[in-house]
Amino acid sequence: MADPLLSVERAGEILLEHASQVSDTETVALADANRRVLAKDIASRITQPPFAASAMDGYAVRAGDIGPEGAELQVIGEVAAGAMPEAHVTDGTAMRIFTGAPLPQGADSVVIQENTEKRSDAGVFFKTAAAVGDNIRDAGQDFAAGDILLSRGRTLDARALSLAAAGGHATLPVFRRPRVAVLATGNELVPPGTLPGPGQISASGSVAIAALARDNGADVIDLGIAGDSEAAIRGAVEKAVEAKADILVTIGGASVGDHDLIRPTLAAMGMELDFWKIAMRPGKPLMVGRLGDMRVLGLPGNPVSSFVCALLFAEPLIRHVGHFPPRNRETTAIAASTLADNGSRQHYMRGRFDCEGRVEMFERQDSSLQATLAEADCLIIRPPHAKAVEAGETVRIVNLG
Repeated sequence: MADPLLSVERAGEILLEHASQVSDTETVALADANRRVLAKDIASRITQPPFAASAMDGYAVRAGDIGPEGAELQVIGEVAAGAMPEAHVTDGTAMRIFTGAPLPQGADSVVIQENTEKRSDAGVFFKTAAAVGDNIRDAGQDFAAGDILLSRGRTLDARALSLAAAGGHATLPVFRRPRVAVLATGNELVPPGTLPGPGQISASGSVAIAALARDNGADVIDLGIAGDSEAAIRGAVEKAVEAKADILVTIGGASVGDHDLIRPTLAAMGMELDFWKIAMRPGKPLMVGRLGDMRVLGLPGNPVSSFVCALLFAEPLIRHVGHFPPRNRETTAIAASTLADNGSRQHYMRGRFDCEGRVEMFERQDSSLQATLAEADCLIIRPPHAKAVEAGETVRIVNLG
C-alpha cells in the first residue's frame, strides 16, 4: 500500500508555488549593501579608466625611437598617479611615469623600469626594443559610461560593491529584506538563560531558526514564546500580521495532541492549509499554509526536527521570497560504514566526515539530541524504502556547513 503522506520533493514544490517575492525596494549606502539583492540594473556613470594610463612604473616613450639595439633618450619630466603630464613626448624624448598615471601626449608605449639604465641626469638608456601599446591601459579598457555593470537580482558581495564604487555609485537600490516572524509555543518552554523549573525546558529551537533566517538575509521578528492556549497563539500571530511579516514560522504545537493548537488556531484565523504531514523523518508533522499575504510554516517542536525541517523548507522559502539564489546543499559522499534498509519515510540522519573524507552515521539518531546535531557535518539522506548501503558506496547528503 502506498504511503499517503506527501513526499519531501512535492512538499518543497508546493511550498514555493504560492510564495510571493518581496517587491518593496530601498536605497542603501555601499557600506550597508553587502549580501543584499540588487533591485535593478546598474549602469556605470563613468568610463574606467577615464584616460590611457601606465600599467607599470617606467618611462613613457615613442616605440619607434627604440630599435632592437636599444637607444638613449632624454628624460623631459615625470608624471605620477593623480597628476597630469606637463609636457609632450616627442622624437628622442621620454617621460618618467608611474603606475596609474595618465599617458603623456605623443607617447605610445611604456618601458618598464627594469629594462632601462640611467646614463646621466637627463639621459636613460633603453636596453630592449619597445612595441606600441606595451604596458598601457587604454581608456575604457574595463568599462565605459553607460555600460551595465551589475544586473537586477545580483546578490551583492565584495567584488560587486567594488565594481559599483568604480562605476561612480555611492548608493544602490536593493530589495527589502524578507521579514520572518518566529514563534515558539509550549507551556514547558522558558527563555534561554532562565533556569527551568519542574517540567520545563529552555526554548532553543527558536534561537536556531532565527539564526538560520538571518543567515539567509532575513530580518527576524521575535514573537517570543506563546503558551498552549488559542488566545496566546492568536495574540502572537496578530503581532506578526501587524508587523507585515512575509513568513511566519511556528515551532511546536503542529501535531495531533490535545495541546497542539497551532493548526486549529490558525485555521480559525483564516489560514488556507496547503499541506500537513509529510513522509519525512524527523519532521513528519510539518505544516504549510497561507494567512493572507503571509506564508506560514509550522515546524515540529523537537529542536532537531525543527532545525532539519527549517534547513529543507524555511531556507529555500526565505531565499525565494527575498530574491536570493537557491542554495544547493545536497551533494554525494562515500559511506564509511553499512547503512541499513530504510522505512517508508525519507530519513535525514546526522553524520560526520571521517579523516578520509567519508561520511559516518552517528550511532544515536534520536531527534532530541542537540549535541549530536551540533557535532554533525551533514545529514545523510535515506530515500523511502531504500535498500541497505555498504561501506564504500555513494550516498546523498545535505551539507550543514
